Amino acid sequence: MNYRKFLIAALLVMSFAVQAKDITVTRLTCEMRDGRVTTSDTPRLGWQMSSPENGTRQTAYEIEIRDVWAGKVVWNSGKVKSAQSQLVSCADAVLEKDRHYTWRVRVWDEADTPSAWSAPSDFSILTSEAAFAGSEWIGAITRKDARIPEGRKYHGSELKKPEAKAAWAAVDTLAKKSIYLRREFYVAKKVKDATAYVCGLGFYEFSLNGEKVGDSEFAPLWSDYDKSVYYNTYDVTSQVKKGGNAIGVLLGNGFYNVQGGRYRKLQISFGAPTLRFRMVVNYEDGTCETIVSGKDWKYDFSPVLFNCIYGGEDYDARREQKGWNMFGFKEQDWRPVVIQEAPKGVLRPQIAQPVKIMERYDIRKVTKLTAEQITAACKSTKRTVDPSAFVLDMGQNLAGFPEITVRGKKGQKITLLVSESLTDEGACNQRQTGRQHYYEYTLKGEGVETWHPRFSYYGFRYIQVEGAVLKGQKNPFRLPVIQKIQSCFVYNSAPKISTFECSNRIFNDAHRLIEKAVRSNMQSVFTDCPHREKLGWLEQDHLCGPGLLYNYDLTGFVPQTLQNIADAQHANGAVPTTAPEYVVFEGPGMDAFAESPEWGCTFVVLPFMYYETYGDDSLIRKYYNGMRRYIDYLTTRADNGIVSFGLGDWYDYGDFRAGFSRNTPVPLVATAHYYMVVRYLAEAARMLDNRYDVACYTRLSEEIKEAFHREFYHKDTRQYGTGSQCSNALPLFLGMVPADDRQAVLDNLVADIKRHGNRLTTGDVGNRYLFQTLARNGLNELMYTMHNHEEAPGYGFQLKFGATTLTEQWDPRQGSSWNHFMMGQIDEWFFNSLAGIRTVEGKPGMKEIEIRPRPVGDLTYVRASTQTLYGKVAVDWTREDGVFTLKVTIPVGCTARVFLPDEKEPKIVESGTYSFKK
Repeated sequence: MNYRKFLIAALLVMSFAVQAKDITVTRLTCEMRDGRVTTSDTPRLGWQMSSPENGTRQTAYEIEIRDVWAGKVVWNSGKVKSAQSQLVSCADAVLEKDRHYTWRVRVWDEADTPSAWSAPSDFSILTSEAAFAGSEWIGAITRKDARIPEGRKYHGSELKKPEAKAAWAAVDTLAKKSIYLRREFYVAKKVKDATAYVCGLGFYEFSLNGEKVGDSEFAPLWSDYDKSVYYNTYDVTSQVKKGGNAIGVLLGNGFYNVQGGRYRKLQISFGAPTLRFRMVVNYEDGTCETIVSGKDWKYDFSPVLFNCIYGGEDYDARREQKGWNMFGFKEQDWRPVVIQEAPKGVLRPQIAQPVKIMERYDIRKVTKLTAEQITAACKSTKRTVDPSAFVLDMGQNLAGFPEITVRGKKGQKITLLVSESLTDEGACNQRQTGRQHYYEYTLKGEGVETWHPRFSYYGFRYIQVEGAVLKGQKNPFRLPVIQKIQSCFVYNSAPKISTFECSNRIFNDAHRLIEKAVRSNMQSVFTDCPHREKLGWLEQDHLCGPGLLYNYDLTGFVPQTLQNIADAQHANGAVPTTAPEYVVFEGPGMDAFAESPEWGCTFVVLPFMYYETYGDDSLIRKYYNGMRRYIDYLTTRADNGIVSFGLGDWYDYGDFRAGFSRNTPVPLVATAHYYMVVRYLAEAARMLDNRYDVACYTRLSEEIKEAFHREFYHKDTRQYGTGSQCSNALPLFLGMVPADDRQAVLDNLVADIKRHGNRLTTGDVGNRYLFQTLARNGLNELMYTMHNHEEAPGYGFQLKFGATTLTEQWDPRQGSSWNHFMMGQIDEWFFNSLAGIRTVEGKPGMKEIEIRPRPVGDLTYVRASTQTLYGKVAVDWTREDGVFTLKVTIPVGCTARVFLPDEKEPKIVESGTYSFKK
């Protein structure tokens, strides 16, 4: 009897212990993203889980979907035995388009114990036709009446041609102006929910009842407006009030309408500023009301007198109209809008995160320019510098704009000139970054005024202030007094998902330099620099891709990037170097900038990097035909398997000014990338079960490899091409070297590095292949030595130089941009080698994780983490007194193979936190 009581008690304790694992379902996503809108008829759902116990796993789930408007459950999956918690299809559910749904999920653990239901999340299956039903494009002037030049893009010397000058000079000035638009509506019943759909081109600021809706800048994200036009969706339920309401929209030019006036990299216009708008108000009684853009709206000119994405912005606060976006405003002097031509592009919901003011920086140092410095600065900067000028060092190079809080008299004007470097006289220097770019603010003289630009930004660290004084300074001429000034760091709000720190100062600071440069250039697209060009040069997207995917949630950004690339693809299959393709590079010496395989191959490579990170092959499937068209185009350009055009290893390093590839033959680099994308396409065909293409492109890849080896390999020296580091690293990385020669080629690569004093000679393209070839062949000690110094070329030299963002050249003294992330490929090594975090080969998606840290050099610790779809993966290792200690954290739903240094057999762990010593 006592034995039976003991057994029952033991079973109860065991049962309680099993249940105490206590899975909690967290972070519900639709199509891997937070947010309300999807265009998929069968959206894929996902969730994360947490548990206080190690080894917990999901064995089943149940999903419930409810129609919000109908107020009922429309689908329940029932209990599904599965460990899948990401990209879970709800194809069996009958879901209607243009409806609003909420859903929740619960899971069962390994003991078949259910969790509580998750908190609900929502999504809408939205079509653009429904989002903007009944609305029209409105503005101040039609494209036809504005006489905007037909055709596409003007760049460089093309802009100097008489016919181009005449065409742009004939454009009506109304087509360049920023305008206000407004519309009132009345609410008589209790509101259940309200949603606004907004597309204001080039950029807009949307307000409701006098308050800005959302906190984005430069909305919507830019695109090739002849192909795709992005719009935003807002939940405005809390801002719609009973009684009178007013909608206000401020429009600026953006990339939709670059007409110059100051510095401009290019000149292009898809039309005058324009708005398409629809708001849906659902009432508690089941009725609905819509407010749409149409001929009943009115417009007037805004206080933004000048705005250009390249040239800056002028604002006259005296022209503000108080209450213009409030109900009851007297609009009798406003003009009726005109119905405009629609942009040619397809309306698409913006799935990438918005751009926002993400950080702010205060003054670090103030320098008053002397009369002699001002005189000299006028000559060096090619502009008149006001005698009142002083320069602020804000401490951080960044992309954005200044914000001022000022008090002064009506009509006084303040000029803000920004730059990332200074002249010898100490004035702001825009010579390398595009001049003139500046901001002018004219005061209204009504107490304290706060302002920042709305439609333009620049890359800068320094602010030159003219026509004002700082609070506390002498003011004999009674100039406006700036009470506060800040640098606003503006970038895409895609969340940062990583941490990295180690015992090496250079590596930590290099990681910081790269992060600041990436963020500066992470705008609507990944740009090359935030001032001179602002163009979406494509090569860095894949060459720095793994590092970007470790550091940022790109579940929305990459798909939108691929849409931009698909839009840029030419009819013959060619992929240009930039997307959106605002510029066509034509004329002598421009061909290499127009097309280059190392840039165009992003269209093929990036979907596979996305697949490896997230386990989502949808981009490969969606763009397969475009990828194939690109490769077929490259084949037409190949001569017996050799592709001979492009930029090659751009900005490689040597005793010369960086630019075109000097160390490595362009055909070698181009052909290696041709081979790489053909191999990727054969794999994509295999995933799509396209057997014909598998055979066709596998055969083509072998033919390219044979041609490459025949053309570039020197059997006598075991070298490729010139024997440069890029020449040998590329074929080694891509597996193009015959097995019998592989070690000899690798030895030659190492010998060249040592011959250069353990320094690299690669550039923008070659860096990744060099770094990863060393890492993947167990040469991490050499990688450590190659980067652990303060000489050029190297990250340490940039730090010693005083850079606060990564620079375009290995030696920033040679000029060019000081805010450019294309050389940031070392971040991949920090995470996948030093920390050792990666997905198991052949198992994309980070559900099966490999932890293989590499303690090298004199490193005593590395701490790093990244967020997968399943949750946080973290590594923390230390080396002290001959003992290696490793702590790993694995999210619920994942398993990990943990390799301690020099051990060949892994330790297999499931979710939780584990410690190991050796």
